[in-house]
Amino acid sequence: MNLPYAEPFKIKMVETIRKSTKEQRIEWIKQAKYNLFNLRSNQVFIDLLTDSGTGAMSDKQWSEMMLGDESYAGASSYYKMKNAINTLLGFPYFLPTHQGRAAENVLFSALVKAGDFVPGNAHFDTTKGHIEFRNATAVDCTIDEAYDIENMHPFKGNVDLNKLEKVLIEHKDNIPFIIMTITCNTAGGQPVSMQNLRDVRALANKYGKIVVYDSARFAENAYFIKIREKGYENKTVKEIVLEMFSNADIMTMSSKKDAIVNMGGFIGFKSEEILRKATVFNIMFEGYVTYGGMSGRDMNALAQGLDEGTEFEYLEARIEQVAYLGKKLVEFGVPVQKPFGGHAIFIDANEMLQHIPKSEYRAQTLAVELYIEGGVRGVEIGTILADRDPVTKENRYPKNEFVRLAIPRRVYTNNHIEYVAAALGNIYNRRNEIKRGYEITYEAPILRHFTVELKAINN
Repeated sequence: MNLPYAEPFKIKMVETIRKSTKEQRIEWIKQAKYNLFNLRSNQVFIDLLTDSGTGAMSDKQWSEMMLGDESYAGASSYYKMKNAINTLLGFPYFLPTHQGRAAENVLFSALVKAGDFVPGNAHFDTTKGHIEFRNATAVDCTIDEAYDIENMHPFKGNVDLNKLEKVLIEHKDNIPFIIMTITCNTAGGQPVSMQNLRDVRALANKYGKIVVYDSARFAENAYFIKIREKGYENKTVKEIVLEMFSNADIMTMSSKKDAIVNMGGFIGFKSEEILRKATVFNIMFEGYVTYGGMSGRDMNALAQGLDEGTEFEYLEARIEQVAYLGKKLVEFGVPVQKPFGGHAIFIDANEMLQHIPKSEYRAQTLAVELYIEGGVRGVEIGTILADRDPVTKENRYPKNEFVRLAIPRRVYTNNHIEYVAAALGNIYNRRNEIKRGYEITYEAPILRHFTVELKAINN
């Protein structure tokens, strides 16, 4: 008999979470203007809003926190992080930042100008926001299979090479770089194959362009390459990571994901010239080059987390727990993006609430219902997140309306996962009783989903 799978860690400390009544949750979400970001953490039972900075650090990471060097300049923690980035990822130069969007802000300030076009695979919210803030255009070149939730393509994060080359030809003088998001969050936490990374590199070389990786979940991407792509089954995750990044010139990193820390990020460079350009903005926006908005203790934990986060046993446990939720939801009939992603399950609100007009924000409606049903906080990856078109000011309706359930690393047990699945199963069974959605009463001009305010539309 094969032994059942077990997590490669044991629990040393626990945190109490608060249960609440449905009546309380109805009142709390109303007070929050139906924006799940506005809820207090003690009003949430199971928090799947994001996997960013919400993971549980290991005993070794906490030990490294105690060894942090808090010197303003030249701290030993900076050199520990520098060594980890060079050894594990292959980037000899780097700038620390306090998180991923800060890394984007610094890098894009150096490279992106008004009128530019930045092609890639389904840019996520802050990436697109930083591009459009600079009056440039993000161009989605993701393969069409990514938008069919039943299609079992193993690498739905791939770029369509024909789409990409078309953009490179049409806008060749106004493309500062190609950006690849690994894994591709917007497409459902879907990986990019090594072959696609090589092919994008070849196109970039052909047209003389830089390649940037948005690398928040690079280790999960490497895991999928190992288990899904022929020729990589016998390679270690660390070997695959180095090969992946051999095809990139620059990387941005929100270390709050695959480095399993609560705060931190960085930009990795292979060009000292581009490093110098970005350094100016890093000092302006983040801090001196050897701390860049991070404390020494956080840099130590980050360096340790990069090592732990690229171990197969850890990644297998993490990604299998995500798949466990996906399988449970499929059993209940809930429509989800397939194959299951690396960090989250993406529920198809277009399918589940197709009777609600898309102008009433189907995914947000479903996310609110999930909170009311079980105190579970997810996040809308749909029309609200897509923002308005910068020119027409009309809503942009994406092909998919998802509710993302992002699972923090090493935090919840499978009992919690079963609770989430049951709550969604209940909603699925009464989905036709949900008659109307929401309308916006306040929104920011960019990245509106963080602070949007809504009201329920009466039946």
